[in-house]
Amino acid sequence: MFNWKLHGNGRTVNPGEVVAPGERLAWPITIGIGAQHVIAMFGATFLVPLLTGFPPSTTLLFSGIGTLLFLVVTQNRVPSYLGSSFAFIAPIVAATASGGMGVALGAVLLTGVLLALLGLLVQVVGTAWIGKLMPPVVMGAIVALIGFNLAPTAYANFQKSTITAVVTLMSVVLCTALFRGILGRVSVLLGVVVGYIVAVLRGEVDFTAVNEAAWFGLPEFHTPEFDLSVLPMFLPVIFVLLAENVGHVTSVGQMTGQNLDKMVGRTLMSDGVATALSATFGGSPTTTYGENIGVMAATRVYSTAAYWVAGFAAIGLAMSPKVGAVIFSIPPGVLGGVTFVLYGLIGIVGVRMWVDSQVDFARPTNQMTAGVALVVGIANVTWEFDGIIFNGIALGTVAALVIYHLMTQINRFSKTELETEPAVAVTGEDA
Repeated sequence: MFNWKLHGNGRTVNPGEVVAPGERLAWPITIGIGAQHVIAMFGATFLVPLLTGFPPSTTLLFSGIGTLLFLVVTQNRVPSYLGSSFAFIAPIVAATASGGMGVALGAVLLTGVLLALLGLLVQVVGTAWIGKLMPPVVMGAIVALIGFNLAPTAYANFQKSTITAVVTLMSVVLCTALFRGILGRVSVLLGVVVGYIVAVLRGEVDFTAVNEAAWFGLPEFHTPEFDLSVLPMFLPVIFVLLAENVGHVTSVGQMTGQNLDKMVGRTLMSDGVATALSATFGGSPTTTYGENIGVMAATRVYSTAAYWVAGFAAIGLAMSPKVGAVIFSIPPGVLGGVTFVLYGLIGIVGVRMWVDSQVDFARPTNQMTAGVALVVGIANVTWEFDGIIFNGIALGTVAALVIYHLMTQINRFSKTELETEPAVAVTGEDA
């Protein structure tokens, strides 16, 4: 597993070539690229525990452990870093509000187990059924509504310090526009740093916990509790993680010229196990990271050796409680500014799925599927039945699946031309 072949002279990558997952450059260069992967995932990975109240050092520890586990399960064939999953933020916040951190951790753990079992199923039967159950219009709607469902949370933090929030938001935007390469990939982290400095100057940061924290030590651990009434809020996240893993494997396969479709089951299993393991001790759920795909695309280095370096580096950083205390000292204004960007980007990922798959929104079935699901998610329609809570994400997901398949079957059996008729746009006074 650890017998990486040296690529060329180990120092350069010729035009048109890539360093394949089973190859590596010289170790000093590989270590440097591994450090870039840590930087790329750092900002987004820490934002999840910061927004959910989970301990950041524990999250970092298990993101590193999860990454190493991912590499073992996928047999070093799929380069990936497992950072914190934004798809879990909304249900975690809701579950924590109703039952506390332990209940949220329990639901994350069970979701991870279900994802691992789904990965086992995919490994056995293949991926063809995924496209039938969740065509692009459904998948895009589910991903988009998760991001847009979080908009009120972002605005609540934004209002607590408007000046700091605006500075943070504009810093992220300007860093994204001005910088290329690795700096462009960590624009969110740079925006947080700028916003944090402004918050310090404005007296919005309390350093008491930072001063009291030790430089070295184990992260804090928490025990999960189980309350099945909150589990329905988490189930739609499985669809998002399914899409993320399929997209990650497909992207890496295309960029390296390798067919990795048979690895989807393994990536899902490892992602699920890593999520369950992290939640067992109080860490955030994990997922493959687009930020690290960006680093690979920029460097053309897809070597899994770099990810082993990144995994061990994350574990090392997690052994500093002071790092976690600094992260937790980030004030609401900074969070408000950066989450305006991040939550919006989650929504846009769903929209991009529609664009990339050329979803035809002249078809009423697609219109109804996406339109109703998005409104349910954005409005956060909530339904409680016999102690079980269904929030906007869960109900929006159900709406997308039911509406699409119901209308498809009706059109098929009635043999109408509904699908080919252009929809009438409602604009201006007609609205």
